[in-house]
Amino acid sequence: MTHLYNDPADFRAEVIDGFSVAYSRYVDRVPDASGFVRRGGARAGKVSLIVGGGSGHYPSYAGIVGKGLADGCVLGDIFTSPSTEQIYRVVKAADGGAGVVLSFGNYVGDRLNFGAARERLIAEGIDTRIVYVTDDVASAEPAEADQRRGIAGTVVVYKVGGSAADAGADLDTVERLMRAANDATFTFGVAFSGCTFPGVTEPLFSVEPGLMELGLGIHGEPGVRGEPWMEADRLADLLVDAVLIERPVDAGSRAAVILNGLGATKYEELFVLYGSVHRRLIDAGVEPLLPEVGELVTSLDMAGCSLSVAWLDDELARYWTAPVDTAAFRRGDTSTMPSFTIRADLSEAPAVSTVTAPASESSIAAAGIIRRILAAAEAAILDNEAELGRLDAVAGDGDHGAGMARGMAAAVAAAHSSDGGAGEVLTAAGDAFADKAGGTSGMLWGAFLRAIGIALGDSDEVTASSLIEALFSGAETIERLGRARLGDKTMLDALWPFVGRLRESVAGDADIATAWRDAAATSTDAAISTASLTPKVGRARPLASRSLGSPDPGAMSMALVLAAAGDVLADLGESI
Repeated sequence: MTHLYNDPADFRAEVIDGFSVAYSRYVDRVPDASGFVRRGGARAGKVSLIVGGGSGHYPSYAGIVGKGLADGCVLGDIFTSPSTEQIYRVVKAADGGAGVVLSFGNYVGDRLNFGAARERLIAEGIDTRIVYVTDDVASAEPAEADQRRGIAGTVVVYKVGGSAADAGADLDTVERLMRAANDATFTFGVAFSGCTFPGVTEPLFSVEPGLMELGLGIHGEPGVRGEPWMEADRLADLLVDAVLIERPVDAGSRAAVILNGLGATKYEELFVLYGSVHRRLIDAGVEPLLPEVGELVTSLDMAGCSLSVAWLDDELARYWTAPVDTAAFRRGDTSTMPSFTIRADLSEAPAVSTVTAPASESSIAAAGIIRRILAAAEAAILDNEAELGRLDAVAGDGDHGAGMARGMAAAVAAAHSSDGGAGEVLTAAGDAFADKAGGTSGMLWGAFLRAIGIALGDSDEVTASSLIEALFSGAETIERLGRARLGDKTMLDALWPFVGRLRESVAGDADIATAWRDAAATSTDAAISTASLTPKVGRARPLASRSLGSPDPGAMSMALVLAAAGDVLADLGESI
């Protein structure tokens, strides 16, 4: 289990605090952001590589910021995507004016938040590219390689891109090389035990004595199948066979090879295993080029390891072997690398002056009801936080309850800080939710609340009809951003039935409070019924069969919030 922590809710912040003082020779902390840039700040005229994702994976991501690798990193909460706002702030601090590459493992929350940050940066004139890593061969078949997760193979992709950027390559070249490295990298892993969040006594999953989990993820997900324990020689055969089966037909003999420890498997054990791996690779005609054995992408205290093989042509080999100097990854002499002028801090752009009409009295009154609804929703989530986490751990990382609790707390605080109408209160709540919750749910809930707020506005009276249309707009926003549909086992499976039933009830002349509670009951039933579905999108998709029989945590949390809102409306005894 994880032994060292204070308040578990402060774990990420305290990790950042400790790392920033321990390795100030490598990094500068970005003010008001959960991330770092390379010591001294942005390099003028140099392509900037920004990496990131959830905490709990050190040395990824903070440990690889430095010469020959990343220019900056942004950290979310444990196993949770950083928010769009946090990504934006780190990129602004690291931008040297030659363009930016954002790189991360292929997870829905990361793709949503990094994608939204990219749109914002492009709108400001910063050429921003995205390269997400898809090296985990266990998470999808070759025909669906773009659906694969990014695990320890991220190290190769980041190293190639970072060294190319430090050599002065332009943005197109850095992007091309990173994509080529990703296409050439294959990883397969095994777990001996699950990991445990700070403050939690039970691991996210358990491995039965005498068994191993094959095809693990790095967010506390179990493997795709169990196998009896085997000695190192046999495990080496299994790992090597799993990655070599996808050896490209045009691959040469040289390969970057990484035997990665996941946090609790000791270096001596890894060396025992690597001896067998190395012999198997040589027998297969593979020439390991500067292999790495150790902890490079961990999963808190998970016991296990993974093998990555990246096939190298001359160009990729040049950047894989190039010098690097970071807190956790050092190789060669970086004094011979090209130097770049430190870019002077840019002053903040002047705020755009906007004039908005004052909120109407009816909208201000509706905002008061919205604050009560958000507070009730927060209480409902807190009461069910542990159960939501348990449901999420079935085929995910177990953080859904904690993320929803963070998001709701932030939304409530933002709503009470706003004295505007319904639209202003909801948009402020949505933005705060997205920033503090992070991850896929944070992004989608933030967009959901914001879309409802925009639709309602601050001038018009909130009627049953306008509220239904706003909720419809919010559901469409989740559908568009999440690329999910009804039946995919997501929060939409609780939301769309609610919207449909609410519309029917109001059309039948029911008052909004009665109609809402009736629709909320429909939503709860629909959420429970997701137990019969298998996930089509998101982090749970690679472990779809494991989730069969358990309701979707996102659908359940949506139903909880909708039911809490119905209770508030019933207590008021009036329509909005």
